[in-house]
Amino acid sequence: MATISSSFLQTLNQPSPISFKPNQISKNRAVSFKIQAAKIPAGVEMPKSQPTFKAPFLGFTKTAEIWNSRACMIGLIGTFIVELILNKGVLEMIGVEIGKGLDIPL
Repeated sequence: MATISSSFLQTLNQPSPISFKPNQISKNRAVSFKIQAAKIPAGVEMPKSQPTFKAPFLGFTKTAEIWNSRACMIGLIGTFIVELILNKGVLEMIGVEIGKGLDIPL
C-alpha cells in the first residue's frame, strides 16, 4: 500500500491564473513528496538518523580487506602444512636450488 502526498499534486487540481503545461514544472513552486510504503510493525523503532555512506577508496572496503586477510592466512597455513608433509620448501618444490647462497668464490 503506497500513499503519495504532495503540495505540488494538490496545486495541480486547483485552477491557476498562470498557464501550466502538464509536462512542465514551474520554477517558483516548491515540490515536496512524502512517500510511505507500509506501516511499521509493532515494536520496531525508526532510526534516529540516516546512515551515511562513504565511497570506498579504490575498492578498499573493510569487508573486502577482512576476506582478503582470511584467505591469506588460510593459504599461508596451507603452505606450512605442505612443507611439513613433504619436508621441502616451496622453492625446492618448483625446482630452485637453495642453500648455496650466491655461490661466489672468494
